[in-house]
Amino acid sequence: MFNTYGNSIPLEQLPDERLCLLAAQGNRMAEEILVTRYNRLVRTCARPYFLAGGDSEDLTQEGMVGLIKAVREFDAGRETSFRTFAEICIRSRLYSVLRAAGRDKQQPLNQSVSLDTPYFESNSYTSGTNNLAQRNPEDFLIDREHTAALLSGVRKQLSEFEAMILGYYLDGLSCREIAKAVSKSPKSVDNAVQRIRRKVARHLLSGDVSKC
Repeated sequence: MFNTYGNSIPLEQLPDERLCLLAAQGNRMAEEILVTRYNRLVRTCARPYFLAGGDSEDLTQEGMVGLIKAVREFDAGRETSFRTFAEICIRSRLYSVLRAAGRDKQQPLNQSVSLDTPYFESNSYTSGTNNLAQRNPEDFLIDREHTAALLSGVRKQLSEFEAMILGYYLDGLSCREIAKAVSKSPKSVDNAVQRIRRKVARHLLSGDVSKC
C-alpha cells in the first residue's frame, strides 16, 4: 500500500475496512492485525457472561470465532462500520453458545444475562438479506431495564474498590492493565473479580433482580 506521496503505508496503519478487503484477498497478516486490534472488544463482550457464571477462556475463544467471521464476511459496501459489524458477530456467536448451554439445566449459563448495554437498534445489518439480519434483533438484546436493574443491584453489594474494578473489567482491560491503573497487584485484582463473580451469582440466584 502507498500513500499519496508514493510512500509505503504499514499494514498496521490501514483502516479496518481496507484490512478486511486485504484479508478477503488472502492476506493473513491483515486478518491477524484486525484480530489483534479487536481482541479487547471480544473480552468486553464476553466478560459480563463470565461474571454471570461462564468460563472466561471458553467464552473468549467463542468470541474470537465471531470476530474472525466478521473479518471474513464484512461487506464494505454497506453503510456500517467494521467495528459495529464485528460486535454483532461476536455477540451473536456468544448468544448462540449461551443458548446451547442453556438447554442443559445444570449449566450455570442457563441463568446468564448481559450486564452491559448492546447497541444494535441503529445497525443497518439488522435489515436486508445478511444471514445475521434474518434473526430477530431482539434475540441479541437483554431487556434494558432488566439489565440496568441487575447492574444497579450488584453494584450496591460491592465495595468501592470492587465497583472500580468492575468498571475496568467490563471495559475489557486485562488484570495486569487494571492492576497498573489502580496501583494494585494483579493477584489483588483477580481476587476482586472472583468476589464480584460470587456476588453476581448470589444476586442472580436470589431472584430479586426486579426489586432492585
